[in-house]
Amino acid sequence: MDRITLFAEVLLPLPIPGTFTYRIPFEMNSEVTAGKRVVVQFGKKKIYTGLVKSVHQKIPQDYIPKYVLSVLDSSPVVNDIQFGFWDWIADYYMCHAGEVMNAALPSALKLASETRIVQHPDFDGETDHLNEKEYLIAEAIDIQKTLTISEVSRIVEYKKVIPLIKNLIEKRIVLVEEELRDRYRPKVETYVRLTAEYRKEENLRKVFDELEKRAFKQLEVLMTFMRMTESLDKPVETVKRTDLLKMANSTPAPMTALIKKGVFELDEKESSRLESFDAQTSVSTIVLTKKQEEALETIKSGFENKNVVLLHGVTSSGKTEIYIKLIQETIEQGRQVLFLLPEIALTTQIINRLRKFFGDKVGVYHSKYNEFERVEIWNNVVKSGGEKIKPDQKYQIILGARSALFLPYSNLGLVIVDEEHDSSYKQYAPAPRYLARDSAIVLAQMHKAKTLLGSATPCVESYFNASTNKYALAEIDERYGGVQMPEILVADLKNETRRKTMKSHFSSFLLKNIEEALEKKEQIILFQNRRGFSLRLECETCNWLPTCKNCDVTLIYHKYNNQLRCHYCGYSTRVPERCPECGFTGIKMKGFGTEKIEDDLSIILPKANIMRMDLDTTRSKNAYQKIISDFEEHRIDILVGTQMVTKGLDFDNVSIVGILNADNLISYPDFRSFERSFQLMAQVSGRAGRKAKRGKVIIQTYNPHHTVIRYVIDNNYDLMFRSQLQERNQFKYPPFYRIIELQVQHKDANFVNAASFELATELKKFLGKRVLGPEYPIVSRIKNLYLKNILVKLEKSDKIHDMKEKIAEAIFFFNTQSKYKAARIVVDVDPL
Repeated sequence: MDRITLFAEVLLPLPIPGTFTYRIPFEMNSEVTAGKRVVVQFGKKKIYTGLVKSVHQKIPQDYIPKYVLSVLDSSPVVNDIQFGFWDWIADYYMCHAGEVMNAALPSALKLASETRIVQHPDFDGETDHLNEKEYLIAEAIDIQKTLTISEVSRIVEYKKVIPLIKNLIEKRIVLVEEELRDRYRPKVETYVRLTAEYRKEENLRKVFDELEKRAFKQLEVLMTFMRMTESLDKPVETVKRTDLLKMANSTPAPMTALIKKGVFELDEKESSRLESFDAQTSVSTIVLTKKQEEALETIKSGFENKNVVLLHGVTSSGKTEIYIKLIQETIEQGRQVLFLLPEIALTTQIINRLRKFFGDKVGVYHSKYNEFERVEIWNNVVKSGGEKIKPDQKYQIILGARSALFLPYSNLGLVIVDEEHDSSYKQYAPAPRYLARDSAIVLAQMHKAKTLLGSATPCVESYFNASTNKYALAEIDERYGGVQMPEILVADLKNETRRKTMKSHFSSFLLKNIEEALEKKEQIILFQNRRGFSLRLECETCNWLPTCKNCDVTLIYHKYNNQLRCHYCGYSTRVPERCPECGFTGIKMKGFGTEKIEDDLSIILPKANIMRMDLDTTRSKNAYQKIISDFEEHRIDILVGTQMVTKGLDFDNVSIVGILNADNLISYPDFRSFERSFQLMAQVSGRAGRKAKRGKVIIQTYNPHHTVIRYVIDNNYDLMFRSQLQERNQFKYPPFYRIIELQVQHKDANFVNAASFELATELKKFLGKRVLGPEYPIVSRIKNLYLKNILVKLEKSDKIHDMKEKIAEAIFFFNTQSKYKAARIVVDVDPL
């Protein structure tokens, strides 16, 4: 096989269609296999990490393929099921497989090419075996330390330098800089042990006597080492260097001296960046209520006939206990479990509950982990695969946000999508713009696994699928332990404003209930779906508004750094002292966000401990965990937050939940606004009174008789669902139709108008009235790009795939026209 000419189909992390064929050097024939990463040249100067999709002997006819430069893995990091899943996402969401690869792989597994070369650390300066061109590069890099590909071209005076660099890599003269900077390295920790000579008691006694006379600090370190090795449950030979220095309260110098004397020697061991946990109790200790038992049996019987079951259980009905029972059954069968959550904030509470029962079998994967931690989890999932997983294997259960879909599972048995209605499961930018809930169902089917969707307020599409028998349905209509659903009350802001009983943005009714709860040492959650201090500033004289220079939006005031900031592009500026239009100093704040609520409450209730949970306060890795932990341990009295506080969090002492502005939710111009506002209000209401005492929810609104608010008060999901179905059927929206949104983007507004009109005209030729637009979206310019949307509504049928292919062809044809080549077309299938 060594002399057979082989070719590799390589997938590159680029927004271009298909794979690229590379020739495999004879010496790499046995190394290059599907699923491994390889380094290849793409174009004249770029070097990328690609993934081998297949190996074959078919010679390309129209071109001479470049060679694979090197192989990065000893075993595959991606399996065939993953490649199939990526292909499905690329096909369904109308993007490229390279874009899916880019989203799926942790960044530490990709070598992005600025393409610089550096001197190899093993290079000893010997250049006799180099030819003239190689010598020139070796000399230059010895002086400059780093060179770009174009600089190498200038030095040797010709363009095709990749083969030359490849020779230098093989001769261990240079390395591609990305390999040094980006490639994953395991964490290594240093351990200390006695050398063989001093493991003998006689020699050890002598060194003790010597140190006692003239090196007391070294003696302390040695004595501490002996205590640490003998005080453990079973004697050990090595101690972690950092632990020894800490225990001895010593600087490194005494230890270094002991190493020089030959008493100690160092040993480096690979260790995990991830914490280790032990299970504390058995799943058998969970006692289900009668309603939970019935739901569990319904789910099991549903799995016999269907691949997907929807669990519709009211808030605090005990869905998590059912999940744990099903997880236990799945891992007993030697299969993996994927548990998806919409928000990283939720993982904090759920992970603690799962680790209580499963210990180290649970792994967590989300974007707050650094790139090396994510690679370590990736590698652990690869190792945990196989036809049947060992009972003590780590990472049998993966809990994470939507990116956890892309891990290299080999034997999934169950996929759980908790809070399945949540819009956070949708990836908005960049491509692939996938919906994790729907993608999870497809992934499970590829593994011949089952999917459980769970929610107190299922999305209309999921509940429709259950009601039409596409999914099985299990329901729990009462809270765990017979706890009553919260009492939902309305504060009429119109009436309170007229009577002048409002304090800042708080009705007297809400404040009275908050004060009563604080007197009883109970906790409060306040929900406002806007972060920042003030939604906008406005001049009282000329009505001037500060706007973003890059986007068509007003700037939002943030008090903590006294800045006006755009939430779309990040642009910020200082607050003007006077109106730049008319010079008037009376600039007033309009609207309010979570920061203003926190600020005003601290004035109204100075003795209360108030904390805010929004994007601004949870940017760091452990910020969620600290806020949630502090609230659980009653160090916080009032938690003010955005959507983060609505999603599945479980606090036992919350008696009051306040929704500060229900009207903003309901009036948003989108066909899903009624459904979303019902879900948000019902979910945040579910945080109240989750234990013995009945909670209270207070909704502040100017329209207390609005239909959606009445549905929330009555906890009537079914009526909301039926009213939405009737409306969506009439106006051709999901679940009866599929929607594809095409957005035309360009920095010139007139160009966007002309290009979007041309594209819509092209689409209407074969889609007719299914095409709506083009129209400007609510925000018509973002990051200096003007936007126009075209909406395509496709009826559900067997022809939908053909329709999508025609749309893709129309976009490709449109992009080939020189007149509109500069236009960027963004395709969003099933937009939320």
